[in-house]
Amino acid sequence: MTRFVNPAYDVAFKRIFGQEDSKDLLLDFLNDLLEVKLRTDVILADRDTHEQFSDKLRFIFVELPFFTKTKTKTECVTGLDKWIYTLKNMQTLKDIPFKEEKPIFKKLEKIADLTSLSKEERRMYDADIRAYRDRLAQINSAKRKATREGKAEGRAEGRAEGEAEGRAKGERNKQIEMVRNMKAEGIPVKVISKVSGLSVEEIEKL
Repeated sequence: MTRFVNPAYDVAFKRIFGQEDSKDLLLDFLNDLLEVKLRTDVILADRDTHEQFSDKLRFIFVELPFFTKTKTKTECVTGLDKWIYTLKNMQTLKDIPFKEEKPIFKKLEKIADLTSLSKEERRMYDADIRAYRDRLAQINSAKRKATREGKAEGRAEGRAEGEAEGRAKGERNKQIEMVRNMKAEGIPVKVISKVSGLSVEEIEKL
């Protein structure tokens, strides 16, 4: 049974880092984050002059896919290692690790515990999960539909090509039969060539 919230969901992330009494968690995370280049720093700048619009507003994107220390917690060395490992694995953890090295994680364990959510918070969290799963189902459904339509289109094209090829082959057979009949009637090859469109060489082989 899952013990902790999944920080990948908006409601859970805001509970961990967006509350007034969780500022110390956010500051600890940001301090560890700024020490390591596992992020993309984005500023606002004029598109033409490239001059920074403001030095008071910036966006930091944490690039979790680049963090590969997810199998064992013994691989985690830095403070950011411990943060990312915990956040990425939180939904499957039985307890929050690294509490001895990072005492702030004792507070994280309390805040992230599902049983600490109020009824309204749990309702919002469950709604967030359902909304995510609905979006995922819609995306998967759209992918399956596109695949089916692609296959159907391929089959239709195949049938059309097969029918066209069949018609062409049928016309060719009729042409050959006509040429053979004309040859049997003793009509000169050059005349047959003009009528049928086949070359003299082709007619002579029939």
